[in-house]
Formats: sequence, C-alpha cells, structure tokens
Amino acid sequence: MARIVKCGLIQASCPWTPPKHSLKDIKKRMIDKHVAMIHEAGKKGVQMLGLQEIFYGPYFCAEQETKWYDTAETIPGPTVKLMRGLAKKYKMVIVVPIYETPSTGTYYNTAAVIDADGSIVGKYRKNHIPHCAPGFWEKFYFKPGNLGYPVFQTRYAKVGVYICYDRHFPDGARILGLNGAEIVFNPSATVKGLSQYLWKLEQPAHAVANQYFVAASNRVGVEGPWKIGEFYGQSYFCDPRGQLIKVASPDKDELITADLDFDQILEVRKVWQFFRDRRPETYGELVQQLP
Repeated sequence: MARIVKCGLIQASCPWTPPKHSLKDIKKRMIDKHVAMIHEAGKKGVQMLGLQEIFYGPYFCAEQETKWYDTAETIPGPTVKLMRGLAKKYKMVIVVPIYETPSTGTYYNTAAVIDADGSIVGKYRKNHIPHCAPGFWEKFYFKPGNLGYPVFQTRYAKVGVYICYDRHFPDGARILGLNGAEIVFNPSATVKGLSQYLWKLEQPAHAVANQYFVAASNRVGVEGPWKIGEFYGQSYFCDPRGQLIKVASPDKDELITADLDFDQILEVRKVWQFFRDRRPETYGELVQQLP
C-alpha cells in the first residue's frame, strides 16, 4: 500500500502594518487569521502543514528598527504553545516559522517542527542571512543559524526545513537529503524582481538532485508602509522528479493541499542513483575558504 500523506501550505497577506496598527495588534490579527486557516486544513484532513516565513506579522526586514525585537519569542513560547494544541487536535504535523529569541539580545529566524501529538520534535534556524537593498536588511535582525541542517522524524515523514534565502544554496539542501529528509519545507517571503524566475527553478532542482519532496510557501500582497514589492504567492509542492504537483495563486490568501506518495522517493532513487554515485572525496574545494 502506498504511503500517501495529505500535505498543506498556507500563504497569506498581512494588511495590518504600522503605524496605523500596533505591533501587538498586528501579531494577534495574523495569528487569528492563520488559526482559522489551520482549522480549515484540519477539517480537510491535512496531516502535514507548513506556514510562511515569520508568519505572524509583516516582513519587517524592509526597515531597520529595534522595535521589531519585541515581537520575538522563545521556543517553547505562547505562539508555539498555541500551535502545539492545534497539532494535537488535528493529529497534524505543523512547521511554524517565528522570530526566536532564546536569550536576551539574541535573535534567530527559526521554524519549530511540531509533531502530530503536539510535541516539539526540534527547530531549524535559518543559516544564510541576506542583507541587501532594497528592503532585505536581515542581518540587523537575525544571527546566522547554529543548529546545522537537522532532519526531524515525525509521525508521517522525515522533515527538513530550509528558510527563504537558504534556497539559493544547494549545499544545505544536499545535507538535508543526506540526513534522510523525505520532504523539505521552505517558508519564504519573496517579492517580484530578480529572484522570481528562480522560484520555480531552484527548489525543483533541489528536489531532483536529492530526490525528495519540496513544499515551498510564500506570502501575498504588498505590505505598507514600506512597499518593497509585491509578494507573489505561488506556493507549491514539488515531487522528487522536479515536477510541480500543486501551485497556489499569485495574489490571494490560500490553503493548498496535495496527496504526496512518499513511496515515490524510493521509486525515483532506484532509477537515478545520485547518492550511490556521489564522489565526496573529490569535493574538498567546496569547503575551502576563498582568499
């Protein structure tokens, strides 16, 4: 019998931004919005669900202001506690990207992975941190991740996480495959511009090279007051052959679902023996420092 798992991705706009709304109000409204969509996912029988990058607010890296530090939380903390209850209620694995502060004055772009029984099986901290114009000032807010590229055994599948800008680096994507990932969730916040044509190119390439599923989520809409561009949605699932299975709209809040057959991973690997034919003893240059 095929090992089929119903998976879901949520993409959502954030129409509430400062100074019209307080940071506390924005956070509550976005959490409430996502909770309603998680209930929808639960009623549809979704077993594994991914949320977008730092889902409970706007993409605040469009400016450099210390006030956003106040939106960070610990793991576990109030938002993860709420998600643990929903995961347990619906027997659903949930990937929950938040702004994490594990200690005073230390901040990471992190995703907690919650299992179907409500337990926290682990977390991933974004490793590659961009800092570029216009409006992607992430080094002001995040330390580079220090947890490597873990893979989490959940009730339904082995889960890896890559966050947004990470997707431009094939090295970590490879490690996730070597560590046994069957599906990699990539929560993102990316706007129209130079990288849009890469959105449906890079991650299917990771899926092919490593023969796992990819679940890529992006937000939608234009977020004021910064208006750095339009978040173009198009969240999608990709199979180990690099084929897009389900793609969301470019401009509306949406929950997309797909039935993924995880037996397909072995089927593809029997054809393409990429892991067998690797030559790691010849790759030393990859880890040498540039002059």
